[in-house]
Amino acid sequence: MPLVPPRISRRRALRALVAVVAVLCALVWWLRPFGRPELTGGITFSTGVQKGVYHRYGQLLEQALAKDVPGLRVRLETSEGSQQNLQRVAAGEADFTVATADAVAKYQVDRKPGAERLRGLARLYDDYVQLVVPAGSPVQSTRDLRGKRVAVGQEGSGVRLISERMLTAAGLDPVRDITPVAIGIDTVPTELEAGRIDAFFWSGGLPTTAVKELSERFEIRLVQLGDLVEALQASGSPARYYRAAVMPPDAYDRARSNTAVSTVAVPNLLVTRDDAGAELTEQFTRTVIDSRDTIGGEVHAAQLVDLRTAIYTDPLQLHEGAARYYRSVKP
Repeated sequence: MPLVPPRISRRRALRALVAVVAVLCALVWWLRPFGRPELTGGITFSTGVQKGVYHRYGQLLEQALAKDVPGLRVRLETSEGSQQNLQRVAAGEADFTVATADAVAKYQVDRKPGAERLRGLARLYDDYVQLVVPAGSPVQSTRDLRGKRVAVGQEGSGVRLISERMLTAAGLDPVRDITPVAIGIDTVPTELEAGRIDAFFWSGGLPTTAVKELSERFEIRLVQLGDLVEALQASGSPARYYRAAVMPPDAYDRARSNTAVSTVAVPNLLVTRDDAGAELTEQFTRTVIDSRDTIGGEVHAAQLVDLRTAIYTDPLQLHEGAARYYRSVKP
């Protein structure tokens, strides 16, 4: 007599189906990137001037996010620099930005609106302060700028903040002892080349494309700034983020100063606000770290982003989403 398979009740079959569906759902969830819900919607990233490092970094980060989080729309907004960037994020006009640590500290010390809501995601690369003059200029130090026409950066930029501190540390009044010209890196190379300014300050990663391109068509020289480090650090709380640094000879190999040049460096921070979603900030931080080498291929300073130091966002408290990311990759 042939064997007859046992009949399965409708109830048991339904239970089995529910169990299979649950397993499949769990498997699909596990296979999704990072096991988290897909992020959608739009964010605004405040960058910097068109030819500056902040703006190019933002463009490349936008491309990296498009791969990692295809449902997220990123809108880039140019700005005058660190000070304006912080104002935008604090006011809710932007969701993410980059700013120098000294600009953040000043924003806090001055108790600007929304300062207490700012949070850090990562310490990025260091900005190097650069004082650029024509190769034949008599200027050998910041003190020699007395009476000169000097581009000091736009009003809302970190360059303005740093250049005024440099001039003060050198014993010069930033308004009376020089002729200050409020223009940014998108304009200063042309102005220097045309002889309409005698020098310009810039603070950015090495090399900065606009300075490099200028050096390839016009003879320039970088002026040492190392003699101001002690006076800068003694000038107050925000200045404690400055450190002595050296620009290597190959930073701008066409510049007349073909030896190492002493200067001052300050770290850049990736900044958001306390009400940014934890899922979003975790993913944003992950992409920043994972895309270091890709972005570093074009923005060389980004190669210095280091997982071991990225967590140190002083003077900003680390956002909980970023903290979650660092815990997830902790060895």
